[in-house]
Amino acid sequence: MTNAKMIKNNTDPYKIIKYPVSTEKAVRLMEKDNKLTFIVERKSTKLDIKKALEHIYKLKISEINTVITNKGLKKAYIKLSKETTALDIATQIGIM
Repeated sequence: MTNAKMIKNNTDPYKIIKYPVSTEKAVRLMEKDNKLTFIVERKSTKLDIKKALEHIYKLKISEINTVITNKGLKKAYIKLSKETTALDIATQIGIM
């Protein structure tokens, strides 16, 4: 079984979402574009990330972009729906 299939079978959202990012760029994206930034499991798909975030934080997500950093980490940029503000969620998580 490949690692990607193992992630799909693994339903624990806390293993997919590692931690939120609270850099200056991440805060700027929260304020300007209503986006949150998370470091996630490298083998996870966008659908895995979406389901995990919806389960953990009860978010309404409109778009997900992912990038592999030069350190080998997978970073997910989560654009929230208009009803949900990223700053409110960041305050609940404790990164603001």
